[in-house]
Amino acid sequence: MLSVSNIGLRYGKRVLFDEVNLKFTKGNCYGVIGANGAGKSTFLKIISGEVDQTNGTVDMEPGNRMAVLKQDHFEYEEKQVLNTVIMGHKEMYDIMVEKDAIYMNPEATEAEGMRAADLENKYGEMGGWEAESNAAELLSNLGVKEDLHYKTMKELSGGEKVKVLLAQALFGNPDILLLDEPTNDLDARTITWLADFLAGFKNTVIVVSHDRYFLDMVSTHTVDIDYNRIKIYTGNYSFWYESSQLMAAQIANKNKKMEQKRKEMMEFIQRFSANASKSKQATSRKKALEKLNLEEIKPSTRKYPFINFKSEREPGDQILKVTGLSKKNDQGEVMFQDVSFTMNRNEKIALLGKNAGAVSMLLEVLAGDIEADSGTMEWGQTITHDFLPNENAPFFSGAQDLGLVDWLRQYSEEKDEQFIRGFLGRMLFSGEEVHKKSSVLSGGEKVRCMLSKIMLKHPNFLLLDEPTNHLDLESIQALNNAMKEFKGNMIFTSHDYELTNSVANRIIEISPSGMIDSLLTYNDYLKSESITAQREKLYTDANLVNS
Repeated sequence: MLSVSNIGLRYGKRVLFDEVNLKFTKGNCYGVIGANGAGKSTFLKIISGEVDQTNGTVDMEPGNRMAVLKQDHFEYEEKQVLNTVIMGHKEMYDIMVEKDAIYMNPEATEAEGMRAADLENKYGEMGGWEAESNAAELLSNLGVKEDLHYKTMKELSGGEKVKVLLAQALFGNPDILLLDEPTNDLDARTITWLADFLAGFKNTVIVVSHDRYFLDMVSTHTVDIDYNRIKIYTGNYSFWYESSQLMAAQIANKNKKMEQKRKEMMEFIQRFSANASKSKQATSRKKALEKLNLEEIKPSTRKYPFINFKSEREPGDQILKVTGLSKKNDQGEVMFQDVSFTMNRNEKIALLGKNAGAVSMLLEVLAGDIEADSGTMEWGQTITHDFLPNENAPFFSGAQDLGLVDWLRQYSEEKDEQFIRGFLGRMLFSGEEVHKKSSVLSGGEKVRCMLSKIMLKHPNFLLLDEPTNHLDLESIQALNNAMKEFKGNMIFTSHDYELTNSVANRIIEISPSGMIDSLLTYNDYLKSESITAQREKLYTDANLVNS
């Protein structure tokens, strides 16, 4: 068991959180949520000992081992990949290094030989004999191919390093596992494998993530950082979100009787319990929900931006016809070729591809920002489209001295300052924030500005390249709802599983050798054996194209 007692953290006069008393028990997974800057990652660093709290204590049961997902991707550059994974169990790795050094020393003394024998016994008791095979299995499950296992870390790509460090944290069955944004740079299949792994993990997991699907898959409890406090609630993120929203509505309507509130909450809990019965943590989660004290649930203080894509004109029958689009990069490498499809009304296409750069490039071609090497596009006469690029720096670099009101006024037919200020307020820029210079905006603030720009244009076709990048959970939730409710067409790409699965009604996957076009949902697409076979052939052929 892990407990924190009277934990507080202050930076000068600013109180991040105070009087935090929590217990984390074996067999549970705790998903940590909170607004940007609330202290989610800092809280994990306090638990791991990387950051000192202002007051209070962190207590771990004697003999327990804690593993932490490392954030420094260059820490092990000279280490072999397999050894980097095994280093996740420091004591086991140190024993391995010491005994191997003795064996390699031709002048080792008798005493050192006896020491090596003792170390060998201890190594075996820790499971050392299976260390290399276990590390290799973890790497393979995470998508790190066997031919990379004996290379040094510096020979790997950034995405491969992330997977190795994740394998390092998972290695050796730690008693307490701390994961800060573990799904970053992972593809959907690897995220699903990790979620399944953690769902069956028997010890304690504490995880910070902006991936709602992942949190829902793994979390038995939600750790909410709000009101300068940290509190544990039973249930996953979706349950916390729906409960918080329901409580906020009940508080807003003070004429509701308390008994009516209780009845509605109980009905909600019963529906959630029925859904939870399909999960791997079903029994314990359902029992915990039955004991839930409704009065403990508080509406969140966090605010959700108002995102609403409202078309000015309804699209006609002719939407978009794409024929034989192909494109190479500046190095002559084929990014995609022979991309052909025709869109129908109300279709929302999720665009996939192993090469994120190729997917972005296709969206740029569709948006008209760059030209394809070959092929044609035919937009319907009624279609007005707008594009949210993954890289938005050009929209701000030339306007660094503009405040937000003047920046957004550039894209609005209505130039009145009160109108612009009101629009910015709904996107969570209030008071003096509307005078912020575009040069000092955070990544999330820039994305909210770009979404505001699109909303003011009222397009009936959206092109969105990783729209959730840099956004907090609240903004992601608002964006997800807006994309679902949008009445026009869209083509988008996103690493957010829940957003893709709930919005897309068609999937197109591109590669240098061709494409797959499917009317399956995202979830069914990933699970389909026939699609998997097509994908394998697609990427095998792709390797031949650029070999």
